This record gives sequence, C-alpha cells and structure tokens, in this order.
Amino acid sequence: MVENAQDASEVQQHCCGSVFVDQLIDWVRGKGRILIVTHDNPDPDALAAAVALRHLLLMGTGETAVVAFGGVIGRSENRLMVDALELELVPITELDFDDFAVVCMVDTQPGTGNNSYPADRPLHLLIDHHPPRREYSDIHWADVRPGYGASATILFEYLRAQDISIATRLATCLFYAIKSETQDLGREWSKADRDAYLHLLPLANNAILYRLSNPPVPNDYYSTFHRAIDNATLYGKVLVFNLYRIENPDLIAELADFLLRQEQVVFVMGLGWYFGDELISVRTTDPDARLGSVIQEMIAGMGTAGGHGMMAGGQIRGISEDSAAQKELESLLTGRYINILGLQHEPGVSLLESKD
Repeated sequence: MVENAQDASEVQQHCCGSVFVDQLIDWVRGKGRILIVTHDNPDPDALAAAVALRHLLLMGTGETAVVAFGGVIGRSENRLMVDALELELVPITELDFDDFAVVCMVDTQPGTGNNSYPADRPLHLLIDHHPPRREYSDIHWADVRPGYGASATILFEYLRAQDISIATRLATCLFYAIKSETQDLGREWSKADRDAYLHLLPLANNAILYRLSNPPVPNDYYSTFHRAIDNATLYGKVLVFNLYRIENPDLIAELADFLLRQEQVVFVMGLGWYFGDELISVRTTDPDARLGSVIQEMIAGMGTAGGHGMMAGGQIRGISEDSAAQKELESLLTGRYINILGLQHEPGVSLLESKD
C-alpha cells in the first residue's frame, strides 16, 4: 500500500488507477465518524479539497464527514462560494474531537501554525500541495505533492480514479479553486492542474463563476485598500505595506497580490494585526524565489510560516497593536526580508510619492 507518499512522481505513478484510492477508502470504512480540517481562514482551494474529500468518503464509505475550519471566512468571494455552492462547514471551536474516529487534514499540515487542530491530537489522513514540513511516518496516509498547484487537483484525481461523477456544484467548486490558486494557470501550475482545469471547465456553472470573480464588497473593503496604498513603501524592488488592525485577515494576501502589479516591484510583503497576532503575506513575480523558505527564515524564532515559491504566509503570536510596536516589527521584518532575498538596502520611498 502506498502510504506517506511525499514524492510527487511516486504518487502520480499510482493515482491514475483506482487501487491507490481504494486503499485509502478501505482503511477509513467502518471506523466511525470522520472529521476533515482545513487551514484557518480557508481559501477556495482548502474549501474545495475538503468538500471533494467529503464526497469521496461518502461515496466510498457511506459516512458523511464533518468539514471544520478555524478563524473566519472573510474574503467576499470565499463567503459567496460557501453560500452559492451551499458548502456545509462547521467552526472548529464547536467540535469535541473525541467524537471522531478518523481525522483528515487538507491544504495544510500539522505544526505549521495556520490551522486550529491541536498538535497533540492524532491525525490519520493528510492531503496537501505545500512542501512537506517533516517526515509523516506517524500519519497513516500522507499524500503531499509540492509539485501541484492546488490541493483541489489532488482530490479531483482521487474522484476520477474512482469514476465518481462530479456534479455541477462540486465541479464549480473544484474549478474555481484551481483557477484562483494558480491565477488561471499563470502561477505555479502543473500539467495535472491544467488537465483538471480543462476537464472541469465545461462541467462548472458559468453564472456562479462570474459571481465569484465579481463579488459585492462592503465599504470598508475600499478603506482597507486606501490604507494599504497610503502605507505602502518602496525599497527598490521590494514593496512593504502594513494594514495595522484588520477585521478580515484574507485582505492581506489579496492586497499583496494587488500591489505586486506595481511597475518594477518584484517582491511584496504585507502585514496586518488580527486579534493579537501579526499575519504576514509575501508575494513575488520571480518563479525562482522560494518564498516559502524565505519567510520561514525571516520569522525564525518569532512565529510559524510556510508556502510556495512565489507566495507564502506566516503568523507571529502575541504581538502588540500599539503603533510604535507595529512600526518596529515592520522595520525588523523588512530588513530581514531584504537581507534574505540578497538585495541591496535602499532608502524607503512612499508609494504615493514615488516617481516613474
């Protein structure tokens, strides 16, 4: 049986047939209630992977799994995705983990600091596309494929391997996850992502996809954009912005993507304070940057982090909201970011005062 498969090429040799997934389903069948955990503040990829795994296990075992998340679903398109596709989710704080015999984790890994599942609790299944943080010999089934652009693609392959029909709502969910995670196959995609994307496109609901790409937003959405732009500072090829106190943690990553479009900017770092924690997002246009490693080194000894080559994030617990403390942290992380990237330090210039 293929277990703890952490090399993408090894996994791909087996996932084309049903035997690979049969082994997973056979192990789960009959054990009892199933819990599926996403990372905190789940994005479309985490949501799609979770509901696809739930569907796979329902069809294979007859057991309806509970999908749980920590934090909030804050980004407008993510909330719309949950509502429009009628995704059934439960806040993880409402659960008693002793009620579940099988615990699965998707689009995140234990010990990364970005999920609310206790590190001392048993974990049985792990499916993710981020680089592995350690050996997972203690987990029965670990399928970690860092060469894939989306966790949703892995679950799509599982469903295909079992010849399970993918109805419109699930197809829309999986397609939008791959679309958003890879930015329409423009960022960190693989052949597997492209194949899934092209297969799911004609099955998806175009009207819902349009709504997800153009969701309504509240007034404070624009004020947050204003704050990011107003606080943004350029250090040569690096742009840094601080949102300070935020109510929606997803906006840091969204604004990091948005400000990466600035001419001559190659690297972006965004900060925001959310209920005592400092959340950090980094982005780049350089496909060789390895930002997941960069941010881990940047906040080593301070917090936890992880990600991919061109996008990554982290969190530092117990940070003061005080403006002086925020400015000091921003200065410290900016210096570390530039040093680790191997760039020359340049005087900071306000984005709004910079000249072309």
